[in-house]
Amino acid sequence: MKVTSLGYRTDLMVRRLTGSLITEHASHLVVRTPANPGFWWGNFILVDGPARRGDADRWAATFADAFPRAAHLALGVDSGDGDAGDESELTRLGVTVEVNSVLTATRLVPPTRPVTGAAIRPLVGDDDWAQAAQLRAVCHDDEEPSAEERLFIARAVTEERRLCEAGGGIWFGAFVDGRLRSGAGLVGDGGELARYQNVETHPDFRRGGLASAVVHGLGQWGVRELGARTLVIVADPDDQAIRVYRALGFTDTEHQVQLQRAPGQ
Repeated sequence: MKVTSLGYRTDLMVRRLTGSLITEHASHLVVRTPANPGFWWGNFILVDGPARRGDADRWAATFADAFPRAAHLALGVDSGDGDAGDESELTRLGVTVEVNSVLTATRLVPPTRPVTGAAIRPLVGDDDWAQAAQLRAVCHDDEEPSAEERLFIARAVTEERRLCEAGGGIWFGAFVDGRLRSGAGLVGDGGELARYQNVETHPDFRRGGLASAVVHGLGQWGVRELGARTLVIVADPDDQAIRVYRALGFTDTEHQVQLQRAPGQ
């Protein structure tokens, strides 16, 4: 299966660099992340197009065969136009349809409001990465994560640190009085594409320009150090963060479709 969607091409690039296992079939790909089985979008199937008549049963069976112990269902749709397919088939699957915007830029413009009182720098050492896990927990749906969710966060941050230390990317943070208040990653494999990961800001420090500074600094690093010609970021079209990305020079290029069903649904 040849993947055409820019969002999923860069998702797969990230998954490969983090050590996920990707198995190719004629009409779909199976992505497995054994180190973090609770990560839905590290353990999913990417199908070759929008849902057609008969696909609900076929996709459900394919997922169950690939992930016999999984309680969730996660299906990516290799389509750049945001079309999820036949509504009756999606209803039969019982999935929630999420359509995100895929934005790109070749170079970024500086933030209109430079930040003061914050150090923008790469994450290094145990304390920085421990703070990254703490920041993600604070940002987790703006509520206290469960023990299971904290385990998921710890595994994800460990994966990100290993990726950076292996040279597959970098994580930048905005530190205020020595504390990490905003952060994000940029991942690349030496090709022309580089993909942003996990832009997040502490709830008490939002709307202060920290995320803009982090995203801009990462973009400069990606062009200079990774040799990236296209910077890629994926965002919820209804979230205010997308305005930050557009202000930095990102433009809407595609739409990415995710179909998911939570355990017990």
